[in-house]
Amino acid sequence: MIETNYDSGNPNDTDIMTAILQIGDRTINVDEVLPLLKQYGMLPQLLREIVIENATASITLSEEEVTEAYKQFYQQLQLGDEQQLQAWLTSRGLEREQLDYSVTRTLRLEKFKQDTWGSKVEPYFLQRKEKLDKVIYSLIRVNDIAVAQELYFRVQEDEQPFAELAREYSKGPEAQTGGLIGPVELGVPHPVLAKMLLKSQPGQALPPTRLGDWILIVRLEQFLPAQLDPATHKRLLNEQFEAWLQGEISSTIKNNTQLSADKGDSTED
Repeated sequence: MIETNYDSGNPNDTDIMTAILQIGDRTINVDEVLPLLKQYGMLPQLLREIVIENATASITLSEEEVTEAYKQFYQQLQLGDEQQLQAWLTSRGLEREQLDYSVTRTLRLEKFKQDTWGSKVEPYFLQRKEKLDKVIYSLIRVNDIAVAQELYFRVQEDEQPFAELAREYSKGPEAQTGGLIGPVELGVPHPVLAKMLLKSQPGQALPPTRLGDWILIVRLEQFLPAQLDPATHKRLLNEQFEAWLQGEISSTIKNNTQLSADKGDSTED
C-alpha cells in the first residue's frame, strides 16, 4: 500500500515531518527523493516535465480550446459523465486541478512549439532535405571481388535479372526481397552508400564497391524527393523542440552537479 504524508501534526517529530511517502513498511523522506530518482534513472524525466511546465506556463488558451481539449480527453478515455470522471480521478489519486493541467498540457505544449519554432521549420527542412529524400534501390552484397565482378557483368549484359541474382548470391537480408530495399530516407544507409545513390541515375547499376567487409553492387530504382507536408512539418517541429529540451535538461543536470560539488567542498572547509 502506498500512502502520502505531508504533515504529522507534531512539529517535534522530524522523521514524520520529512516523510512524504509510505510504501509498505518503508518510509520515504524528502532527502531520499533526489537520490532515488537518480538511482532509478528517473531524474531526466522529472527534469523534462519541469522544463516543459516552465516553458508553457505563459501560454494561454481560449475557452473554446479548453472545451475541445476536454472533449478529446473524454472520448479518449471513454468517460460518459462526471461520476465516471471522478472515479477515474480517485483511482489515480488526482485532484480536479491536476486534471485541468494534464488535459490542457498537450495543447499548450503544441502552441509553445509552434510559437518558438514554427517559422524555423522551412529553413530547417531545406537544411535537412538531402537526408530526408527517399530512395528505392536494389542491392547485392558479397565478400568475393571475383564473384561481384561476374554478377555486375551479368547485370550489365542483361544476362540475368538483378532480383534473381540477389536472391541467389546476396549475403544480407535483402536476398529475401530480391535485393529490393526501400523506400528509405537517405539518412538511413551508410553515408558512403547514400552518396553513391545520390549521384546515380534510376536504372543505373554501379560497379562493385567495397564497403567494410562487403563488396556491393547497387542500382537506384527510384528517387523520391522529400516534401514539406503536414507530417514532415510536425516531425521537424518536434526535432527542434527535442534538441532544445535535451540541451535544457543536460544544462540543468550539469549545473546541479556542479552545485552539489561546490556544496560538498564548502562543507569540508
